[in-house]
Formats: sequence, C-alpha cells, structure tokens
Amino acid sequence: MDKLGSDKVEDWRDGLDDLLVLGALFSAVLTTFVVETSSRLDFDWEEVSANLLAESVALQRAAMNGTPAYEIPSSPLTPSTEFHAQPLDVALNVLWFISLVLSLGIALSAVVAKQWIHQNIAVPTGTPQERAQIHHFRFMGLEKWYMSLIIGLLPMFLHVSLAPFFVDLLLFLHKLNLAIAAI
Repeated sequence: MDKLGSDKVEDWRDGLDDLLVLGALFSAVLTTFVVETSSRLDFDWEEVSANLLAESVALQRAAMNGTPAYEIPSSPLTPSTEFHAQPLDVALNVLWFISLVLSLGIALSAVVAKQWIHQNIAVPTGTPQERAQIHHFRFMGLEKWYMSLIIGLLPMFLHVSLAPFFVDLLLFLHKLNLAIAAI
C-alpha cells in the first residue's frame, strides 16, 4: 500500500475508533434514560398497591368505628383500571429510542467499516504481481462500496442522533424541574 493510501486508512481507523468510543458512551447514557422513562409507559403497580392498602386501612377503621363500608371511597387505582401513558412520556421514549437505535446502528457500521479496513490492509501473499492485483482489487472494492463516503457520513449520523437526545433531555428536565431545564 502506498504512503497516501496508508495515511488515509490510518485516518479512517483513528476516526472510527473515536466514533466507537463516543457511540458507546452515548449509548450507555441513552440506555440509562430509556430505563428511567420506559417504566412510565406501564402500569405503576406500587402506586396501585399503595392505593389499595390505603383503602384497606380506611375500611378497617370504618369497621372499628361502625361506619358502613359503602361510605368509604374506593381507590381510584385498581388492577382492573385501564392505563394510559402520558403523551409526554410516550414522546420522551420515542425520542430516546430513536437516538439509541441510531447510535447503535452507527456503532455497528463503524465496526463493519473497521473490519473492511482490516481486510484491506492485510498484506497478501504471493508474487509481487499477484499482490499488486489483490491490492488493486481491494482498492476498487473500496471505491465501489463508497467507503470514503460511508466513513465520512458516520460522524454526521451520530450528530443527527444527538438532536433528538438534546430535545428529549430538555423535555425530561422541564418535566422534572423548570429551573434545572432553564440552565
């Protein structure tokens, strides 16, 4: 491989290594938010249990005081209550998952690109003419598959995956505390 091609491949590898580190850290952060907010899309059984326990205590007190049970208000949450997630919670999770899928897809693409590069720089065996033919064949494969374009677009796609993350982060913080979101 000539000096120019070698420098190009080294730049690709370094860029992909950096992209993989950033993608892994970003995916880990996203996963934390997904775990935190995805529970809001399902029934909160702890809240149901607390409501039913409060109703049970109220019924026991009523029985001790001679109050009829029908005068005790029933719990608003029961296991048969229909659950509807809040629209903001649904939006939060949609944006978190979009970012997560994009970042994991980018990481997978970077790993595949690194494998292509590894195969490309492997020194073939054979006569000098055979090695030159293999090198040319590999180079033409990189051109045919637009390797430069793909590797150049991966960081841009990672930046695109950051956009829904930051929008989501603002919505999440706004829901938690307006003062924190304003910072």
